Amino acid sequence: MRRMIQPVRLVVLAVVFAVLMSIYLVALYKVQIIDGAAYYAQGENSVETKVRVPAARGNILDRYGRLLVSNSACNNLSINVTELFEQEDPNGVILQLCRAVERFGDTYIDTLPITAAPPFEYTEMSELQRNMLDAWLKANKMTRDATAVEIMAAMRARYSVGSEYSAEDARTVVGVRYEINNRYNINTTDYVYAEDVSMPLLTYLMEQDIPGFKVTTSYVREYKTQYAAHLLGYTGPVTQEEWEQYSGGGYELDAQVGKDGVEYAFEKYLHGVDGEAVVTSTLDGITVATTYTKEPDPGKHTYLTLDIGLQEVCEEALASHIEAINEVRAQTNLEAELYGTESIEMVTGGALCVVKVDTGEPLALVSWPTYDAATMLDHYEELVADTNAPLYNRALMGVYAPGSTFKPCTATALLAEKIISPLNTLVTMGQFTKYIDQGYAPECWIFSTYKYTHGEINVVQAITYSCNYFFYYYGDQLGIDKMAYYAKLYGLGEHTGIELPEVTGQMSTQSFKEQYTGIRWFQGDTLQSAIGQSFTEFTPLQMAEYCAAIANNGTRHSAALLKEVRSYDYSRVLHQREDEVLSVVDVDPSIFDGLHYGMWGVIYDPASTLTDTWLDCSEIVGAKTGTAQRGEGLINNAMFILYAPYENPEIAMSIAVEKGGAGATLSPVARQVVDYYFSFHSRLNTVEAAYTLLK
Repeated sequence: MRRMIQPVRLVVLAVVFAVLMSIYLVALYKVQIIDGAAYYAQGENSVETKVRVPAARGNILDRYGRLLVSNSACNNLSINVTELFEQEDPNGVILQLCRAVERFGDTYIDTLPITAAPPFEYTEMSELQRNMLDAWLKANKMTRDATAVEIMAAMRARYSVGSEYSAEDARTVVGVRYEINNRYNINTTDYVYAEDVSMPLLTYLMEQDIPGFKVTTSYVREYKTQYAAHLLGYTGPVTQEEWEQYSGGGYELDAQVGKDGVEYAFEKYLHGVDGEAVVTSTLDGITVATTYTKEPDPGKHTYLTLDIGLQEVCEEALASHIEAINEVRAQTNLEAELYGTESIEMVTGGALCVVKVDTGEPLALVSWPTYDAATMLDHYEELVADTNAPLYNRALMGVYAPGSTFKPCTATALLAEKIISPLNTLVTMGQFTKYIDQGYAPECWIFSTYKYTHGEINVVQAITYSCNYFFYYYGDQLGIDKMAYYAKLYGLGEHTGIELPEVTGQMSTQSFKEQYTGIRWFQGDTLQSAIGQSFTEFTPLQMAEYCAAIANNGTRHSAALLKEVRSYDYSRVLHQREDEVLSVVDVDPSIFDGLHYGMWGVIYDPASTLTDTWLDCSEIVGAKTGTAQRGEGLINNAMFILYAPYENPEIAMSIAVEKGGAGATLSPVARQVVDYYFSFHSRLNTVEAAYTLLK
């Protein structure tokens, strides 16, 4: 019988087992006997620290993927508490650190709400600062009614800051000690002593062998454009109020969160969740090993509907126009001061909005004056003090009487309610005298200026020539309620759907006037409302979307700014913008034919003063000017709306300039926008066609 187990196999197995055991015993001997002392010393002299691994915030890009805001790696300084308090004089080390930071123009974090020099007093404090101070007072058996001087005295005693320190130096030292101490009192995150420090400072600290700090890597926001500041917003440390909103969402107490604009509106996408790691280092600070216990989850990339190239052109065009006006007026005012004549008002602000007709997407949202988002926090106080309010987003928050740009809305109501037909004509007078016995007889602008009238005209011509008399006459028959109804359908006085804060303004109505002024409604208010005056005020974005709705035959789309959200590696689309119709002006389509032709005539009618500006333009456009009165002796606001091309419209825009004078003066600004948009898209289509051929 053949044996199941061969003796040779047993011998081979025994030899293999013996070899493996030998290797194991040799390795064990080496680790425990030969290198045991070294490993023991290393274990005794190493420190394991649990650290937070910052997650990068998502990027912000425009509709074509051009980077607007990203991250840049930075070096932060944290206090190495173990090393600091091993020093013979930790307070002296702290003072040395602070002086070094100040010397190189960096700043360290000190949130102690007490002035930097005597006589010590409380500074204005946030709720978070109040809570941190309360925690310190409780831990040190002091009451909340303690004065700043008493707290300083207690801190000097608590932290052994002797009389050899001046009052100012003592305040510097206790500020840092307070920050370190409070991290233990309220069991919060590590104390980041200084953020985004310069390389010269790090080099100096290392060259001088100053102890008590460690360098950690983090991220700061980096602006890739100087435009769209009002839209992009900024980030800052989370406040107590915000912490209540964000807690539970992977936020730390020292998290950076969006404070304004897109950074705030799309925080849920942009914010990343920090990871965790265990860092093993020697006692002298040399890192031996890093083990990740939780990988950081970076934020998502957010694409906006903006075209940053168009935004740049719009900002430059509007700024150049306003600055040219103010330069002339400044010279006039110098002469007025010299000769004792009356000075003239300067332009104080303006806005320009461009949207896509078929979707309502904002392509450019401009507010003047503007600022540099990258340095806004450094110049915050002077920006706040500026009388022209550069931080104020006029595109979304500014409200202006539309003036004659409202007349297409009134015309819509007149035609839809059959007050008039497209063929009706009216012999216009210079002055509307129906209520003259009540002391009210408003005049058409052409009569006030030239003592002429517009003669016999129809509704199309009334839009083209902007005849006030025509709209007084028929607006009187239409009534304010119907006028307001169609304004609402056009989205005037309504939210646009944009995700940023906006005001709605209001359509002038009887209820609004009586509620907010306590004065009864007069028929003269109806007449003025028909030409976009009275209490009627809208935002520039509303006016752009209104113009788009006219171009779009009555369909008004949402102005949502978020186009797409992608994963951090750009591989997955997590959110896609969906077109949303907010309202429809559901009237006979032929009504829009009349509105369009009237707006075409604003530019191309033989009597138009704007024709020369547009003669060599590649596109035919439709437009409406507005000169909104502000009161007796005050310069009018200039208003302008336009869509292009006239056939198959793609874009619509609105422009508002405070104290800008006649709306017609804004035509060259609109021309620059149209030229850029269509020349850029012509180039873009050429590139796309070329790539298509290569496929």
